[in-house]
Amino acid sequence: SNLNINDVLGNYSLTLIDALDTLAVMGNSSEFQKAVRLVIDTVSFDKDSTVQVFEATIRVLGSLLSAHIIITDSRQPFGDMTIKDYDNELLHMAHDLAVRLLPAFENTKTGIPYPRVNLKKGVPPDSHNETCTAGAGSLLVEFGILSRLLGDSTFEWVARRAVKALWSLRSNNTGLLGNVVNIQTGHWVGKQSGLGAGSDSFYEYLLKSYILFGEREDLEMFNDAYRNIQSHLRRGREACNEGEGDPPLYVNVNMFTGQLMNTWIDSLQAFFPGLQVLIGDVEDAICLHAFYYAIWKRYGALPERYNWQLQAPDVPFYPLRPELVESTYLLYQATKNPFYLHVGMDILQSLEKYTKAKCGYATLHHVVEKTKEDRMESFFLSETCKYLYLLFDEENPLHKSGNKYVFTTEGHVVSVDERFRHSLWQDILPAAEDSTAKTRPSDFKTLNFSSNCNRVPDERRYLLPLKSNYMRQIDRMVGLI
Repeated sequence: SNLNINDVLGNYSLTLIDALDTLAVMGNSSEFQKAVRLVIDTVSFDKDSTVQVFEATIRVLGSLLSAHIIITDSRQPFGDMTIKDYDNELLHMAHDLAVRLLPAFENTKTGIPYPRVNLKKGVPPDSHNETCTAGAGSLLVEFGILSRLLGDSTFEWVARRAVKALWSLRSNNTGLLGNVVNIQTGHWVGKQSGLGAGSDSFYEYLLKSYILFGEREDLEMFNDAYRNIQSHLRRGREACNEGEGDPPLYVNVNMFTGQLMNTWIDSLQAFFPGLQVLIGDVEDAICLHAFYYAIWKRYGALPERYNWQLQAPDVPFYPLRPELVESTYLLYQATKNPFYLHVGMDILQSLEKYTKAKCGYATLHHVVEKTKEDRMESFFLSETCKYLYLLFDEENPLHKSGNKYVFTTEGHVVSVDERFRHSLWQDILPAAEDSTAKTRPSDFKTLNFSSNCNRVPDERRYLLPLKSNYMRQIDRMVGLI
């Protein structure tokens, strides 16, 4: 009866599956091989379980694909992660799961999927016709990889159709999308446009799909979305590290008018500086990251929702989320500024002090009172621990092997591979046969922002990334001083 927990858990060994590539990244081949064997031998998706399509895709499908790619990689950068007599079982399991998720895309007038599906019976008869933008529009990376590994266009086609359907519903006035939509009518039920829950990974996957698959339309959608975010969601002075006025802040607005809807941000928004690093907008990322870090310093955790006007949590729990660590890791990769190692250490010490429990790490029920819940989300091992580990492990093969990697929104490692950049079909993307539709790396820059990570000059690398008066300003914003 506890829908909030159970439709994520799915009754299919979620934590075991979600943590597979974390073991590989940490170089623990014996435990990785043992865990993979355990998954192959004991996990089945033939269950009378109703699950969220989005969570099943990013946590389970994505992890199975990542582990399969690691096992079958001829270079074996993480050490010997091969499995004796491995016969693509994880790929077959991923295919089986994806087929069970496909009914969510049927019988919807817009092509936007139902939010939940029963793994045995399809879409439940009492299913809601409403879904969130992130949930419906963040399936393209995993479904696209699966399609390209199998040579079967079905999965990428349905995921891409959902993205295009959402994109077509954006406001004519602002170019923004809402956060909850009716999948039959295309009517926006939730008109809030922001960077947090309900919207976050939609933007992330426009960019990451482009990086993996090289389809120009993904980059064009991302550039458009990013421009509109800067125009309508960003408040504060133009430059983060100079000038007068308030530090930059991204707020929640009405998608049609651009008017402020509320005065809170949520912890999921802390992913956005990391996304800005990927497009080379490092200066803005530095400033926004400092805001979330200031909130962390105040509470030793990030409250799920923080009211920046009241300088207090609106929703006080912290379920061990990774987004701030993820942005810290990516900012360190971009700048190599030791400040971000200190941030990582701060986060690590808070987790040890406030969340460690007898059998793992616990969700904080209240960030002020530090009370705990008997719950450790699978993303703690899949993302939070992985990003912290990689932040401090400069010699990790992920950094040193010469291979390029993308992290899925669940932190799963996927190599940027030539085989993902070739469509085997034209039915999805008619332009794919025209080689000019593929974008060259030199085209990869957003308009009106710095085009690469070298924007941060060498002489600033060993100073604090933010000048002290601006850092104090941010600390004052969250009531630290």
